[in-house]
Amino acid sequence: MKHNNKYHPVAHAVKYAIATTFALGIVSGAAVAQEDIETSAKEQNIEKIAVIGSRSAPRSIGDSPVPIDIIGADELMKNGSTDMLNLITTTVPSLNVHSNPISDAATLVRPMNLRGLSADSTLILTNGKRRHKSSVIAFLGGGINDGAQGADVSVIPGIALKQVEILRDGAAAQYGSDAIAGVINFVLKDNDSGGSFEVKHGEYYEGDGTSTEFAGNIGMPLTDDGFVNASFQYKNVDPTSRSVQRPDAQAFADQGNPNIAPIAQIWGSPEIKDDITIFINSGLDLGNGREAYLFGNYSERDVTGGFYYRNPYNRGGVFSNDGGETLLIGNTDFSAGACPTINLTDGSGNNRPFDAVNSAVNALPDNCFSFFSMFPGGFTPTFGGNVTDTSLTAGTKGEFKSGFAEGIMYDFSGSVGRNESSYMMTNTINASLGLDSPTEFNPGKYIQLEKHFTADFVKFMPVGLYEDLTVAFGAQWTEETFEVVAGDLASFQVGEFVDQGFSIGSNGFPGFKPEDAGVSSRRNYALYTDLEAEFTEALLMGFALRFEDYDTFGSTLNYKVTGQYRLNDDWALRASHSTGFRAPTVGQANVSNVQTNLESGLLVDSALLPPTNPVSVELGGTELQPEESTSFAAGVVYSGAGIFMTLDYYRIDVDDRISQSSKINLTDANREALRAAGVKNVDSIQQVSFFTNDFDTKTQGIDFVASYSTNLFDGRSSFNFAYNWTDTEVKSATEITGLDKVSRLENDLPNHRATLTWNQSYDDWSFFLRSNYYGEYQGVHVDWVGVPGEPGTEVNASSKITFDAELSYFINDSFSVSVGAQNLFDTKPERLNLSAVGEPNNAFGAKYYETSPMGINGGYYYLKGVYRF
Repeated sequence: MKHNNKYHPVAHAVKYAIATTFALGIVSGAAVAQEDIETSAKEQNIEKIAVIGSRSAPRSIGDSPVPIDIIGADELMKNGSTDMLNLITTTVPSLNVHSNPISDAATLVRPMNLRGLSADSTLILTNGKRRHKSSVIAFLGGGINDGAQGADVSVIPGIALKQVEILRDGAAAQYGSDAIAGVINFVLKDNDSGGSFEVKHGEYYEGDGTSTEFAGNIGMPLTDDGFVNASFQYKNVDPTSRSVQRPDAQAFADQGNPNIAPIAQIWGSPEIKDDITIFINSGLDLGNGREAYLFGNYSERDVTGGFYYRNPYNRGGVFSNDGGETLLIGNTDFSAGACPTINLTDGSGNNRPFDAVNSAVNALPDNCFSFFSMFPGGFTPTFGGNVTDTSLTAGTKGEFKSGFAEGIMYDFSGSVGRNESSYMMTNTINASLGLDSPTEFNPGKYIQLEKHFTADFVKFMPVGLYEDLTVAFGAQWTEETFEVVAGDLASFQVGEFVDQGFSIGSNGFPGFKPEDAGVSSRRNYALYTDLEAEFTEALLMGFALRFEDYDTFGSTLNYKVTGQYRLNDDWALRASHSTGFRAPTVGQANVSNVQTNLESGLLVDSALLPPTNPVSVELGGTELQPEESTSFAAGVVYSGAGIFMTLDYYRIDVDDRISQSSKINLTDANREALRAAGVKNVDSIQQVSFFTNDFDTKTQGIDFVASYSTNLFDGRSSFNFAYNWTDTEVKSATEITGLDKVSRLENDLPNHRATLTWNQSYDDWSFFLRSNYYGEYQGVHVDWVGVPGEPGTEVNASSKITFDAELSYFINDSFSVSVGAQNLFDTKPERLNLSAVGEPNNAFGAKYYETSPMGINGGYYYLKGVYRF
């Protein structure tokens, strides 16, 4: 592509759009080829440029009135991880991601948290255009993400990116819903020549989690005036296990049960197979200052994870319905007489030996059966699915050259995004079907479909100020659709043995019934205006106003005011104030599901229903309303003597935050009222939850970023330090919000996080070393089985420091090899404190707390080869 003023409509702003390698904040400066090293000294004085946060000309992040991080492509690739979430969280301390073992659909798409807020409070853009949400709703989201439905960032490969821009400020008045915590913009490469191919292989120190990744990028001309830049990534990742044998499973093995697996229940990362992603970015100069662009992706992967172990003595609805006193026996022929009772205890509270129970089961009459004969050692379902993600954005931009609109720059675009998650259950049963039940099920799928059409306009107007007044305005129309596709018949079928106490549906994740299936849609439109003015050489101010109207809950109006005052050439003050909102997703308002969760050490099935379902209404459910936020931020910027430094304070108040309610047990009075209202099948429901505007929070914090580059040790060195302090307080909560959820919101994420990176570059080799600090956090396991004032699994977990390192050797201008490690010294996360639990069985076979911010897998090493052309 020929990058010239003709190609870019904002001609006088092109001087800002300079590609750089200067390390600002979280960006490292290690060179990737000899020619980069030779010019690195010159590039230290070139500033990083961002396009988000302003609709004026692209602006240096040092001149931005709001805090922006930029992660360059080289920094992204200095990492052993193959997941985009891990790539960016290792460099942005205010961004957190949990590993989420055994977490239903959150296993397929992990949620992330910016500035302590839920995953769907951060807006995701690609090339400045809104990206669609994932179809996965995090039903088990570890408290802070319960019910969150954010975008699937993991489909974006690092090799496709030019840079990542992270706006750490509320921006709903500029970009619309979801931008309460901030905005992440993934900028795709736009080279019209050259490319690279990369192979990466690694595994954890414990010998599992082996991953192999192939990735490539190529830039090609599109006639003499355009470009096509294509990227691909293909990878496979083996599962991990950080588990010990469950005490109950070990007890069965010790009693002589030969059918117990060595590890009955796995706590670890899931298996990822055939993960392929293709990204295309293209542009074409149409002449006369006009440009057409098109970009999109196709991504697909299979993910398989574990579930909770089904104890062969006490799993309700399968093995026993009296807590493990007697075995649940089915009768296929009542005319043949009643089935005998098989005791599972010896009368003194101890389990009967396996041989005794097994012999009694084998002696059952032909008309009697027990699932003990099919699963004498119990069973552990596997849960997973296929995730397919596609998107396409097309548009044109330029400048009106004549007429009443002369001098107005325009950008018309349309995009469509689709994410489908198709679920799979194996090694489980639909107990109500008896011994004829299959052991593999397709419980159904969720499909998220979004369409966006935007018209954006910008005009620079001379009004007698230091610089022209930037006037931006525009409109957006959106349609969001969430579809539930029913599962196969056996996954939800009510079998003939349901009246005998056997559970319905594929155990662990029952299929979506036809009455739960269907398509739910919502449309909204938005109008906005955005003004930016440099009143003097020292004072910059911005004003934004956005109106949105939804055909469900109504309209909302939000504003934002920003400013920067430059004290001198080195120092500047900046501040912002805004209101924002996050619209409830269509999925949150309409989804139904059955979850299996742990309560007081026992597995309990819970029905998630729409908030307007009669059962939900009986328990306090109402139609969802948007979350509303108020944000304030203030900071200082220093840039001088080779040092770049920013310090920002922020406060975000969010009212009516949407979350999944606590699990509520239906009382006899509830059931009687529902029957009177004509609601059917209420007797089969044990617990109910629903999405609700659950609580109000205050989140405040500090971000500190510093960078310094110099010549050191006969090479080029850059040092980067980033620190974040975040504190969340639940100001108020509804009566259906459990105290455990309040504690998780306030304490699960570490209040303090920091990174310190040293990059060193020479002519033919370079290395980097990064230290990661994770402050104290609340260690939680199995969703905190304890209650306040009583022993539980929650503890105040200690802080940790880990180190990452990579050494690269440039064989020539085209080939380089790298060896590296994450968590170099294999620092272990906080081990489960069984003395705090009260009884070892509550550990359920895990070694570490699920909420570990550094993950639970330990050290990881890798080898990487890169070919550039």
